[in-house]
Amino acid sequence: MRVLSPKNLCYRAACCWLLCLGLFILHTNCVAAENAIGRFDATHSSAPPPWQLIRFDKSAPPTNYSVKEWDGLAAVEARAESSMALLGRKVEVDLHDTPILCWRWRVEHVLKSADIHKRSGDDYAARIYLAFSLPEEVMSLTTKATLKIARSIWGKDMPDAAINYVWDNKHPIGMQVANAYTSRAQMIVQQTGNTHAGKWIEERVNVKTDVAKLFGTDKAKLFLLAIAADSDNTKENVKSGFADLHFVSEDQSCNFTPMIKYNIAKEK
Repeated sequence: MRVLSPKNLCYRAACCWLLCLGLFILHTNCVAAENAIGRFDATHSSAPPPWQLIRFDKSAPPTNYSVKEWDGLAAVEARAESSMALLGRKVEVDLHDTPILCWRWRVEHVLKSADIHKRSGDDYAARIYLAFSLPEEVMSLTTKATLKIARSIWGKDMPDAAINYVWDNKHPIGMQVANAYTSRAQMIVQQTGNTHAGKWIEERVNVKTDVAKLFGTDKAKLFLLAIAADSDNTKENVKSGFADLHFVSEDQSCNFTPMIKYNIAKEK
């Protein structure tokens, strides 16, 4: 049996220590690269702060949100019954470091009479809403005046720009169109129709690329994220679910939590 000298023992110990340190740093960097903003706890019936109900139109009854275990996944269930409200939270996300938004969602069915082009049909079985502030220099005088008028109607919290990733009823995936109420909110059809209704769908989008394309700047600051199901215009009833919302870097995979029941359709 070979006996190691004290010098060799110290050398090997140092190598082991450096290796462990390297693995720790690598693990820390991987964790830091993920910004988890929507992982829920099914032991609580409601989403905890900083999540809160956001109502733009107080005349419409609010959508009901609750936290539950759904197919072995801790998720927010949204029930819209001729109602409208967002469940949202303020966020601090550096879109240069972590521009990729990942999430899971599902709908029981789409809204039959919704129409993305009309105010009377501006409803969705599920949507992800992102609000941004923009640099002053990229907004024209007309845009600033439009926002001033809009804020006098809808409130001071109306953002400079917004993107909605929606589960539409009939339009093709990838379609981009201005919101029926304001061009400051852009709609992107992420899922459509009932083909995948009743299944959890995994999504991955590049928010930095989308906001630059739609609003002409890569310096937009994301400050709020919300989930929603709304049917105040169509007067229909719909149920949907949301889970595992998190941001990652462009070269990182989405980090979805394991499910007990595997009825999930992988779309991306």
